[in-house]
Amino acid sequence: MLRLSKKADYALMAMKHLAVRPEAASASAREIAEQYDIPIELMAKVLQQLARRGLLTSHQGTRGGYQLSKPTTAISVADIIQAIDGPLTVTACSVEDEQCGQFAKCNVRDPLWRIKDRIISALTTCSLAEISADAPVEETAMPMSLTRSART
Repeated sequence: MLRLSKKADYALMAMKHLAVRPEAASASAREIAEQYDIPIELMAKVLQQLARRGLLTSHQGTRGGYQLSKPTTAISVADIIQAIDGPLTVTACSVEDEQCGQFAKCNVRDPLWRIKDRIISALTTCSLAEISADAPVEETAMPMSLTRSART
């Protein structure tokens, strides 16, 4: 099963949190961690990693915190995931590493590499702007079709 690490999940959540803030206001690791019930130490490490990879800038002081370093359209989901988890892989083998005993005779390696390339392409073409564009679902909001039928 292809699955993101918890740290990558937290990174995506933090980046979206920062993306939807008005006028690129900064947020602290504590603020983000408390908003999503994430351990603050873990959130701080994730944010530091994102800053080291150039996706965030950090500011010290009482009004300090983290901000996006680029426009949301210039940051891909792949950028965020790879900043935390490293290169995306689907199989244990890679072009540079022929350590697997089945490498020479493997009949699924090349098709799986092509699948990996498609996944990376999809994640690369999906920007932070795109994942930040969806509006949160209100629990009390009802679709118009339901509210109309309820009145008649």
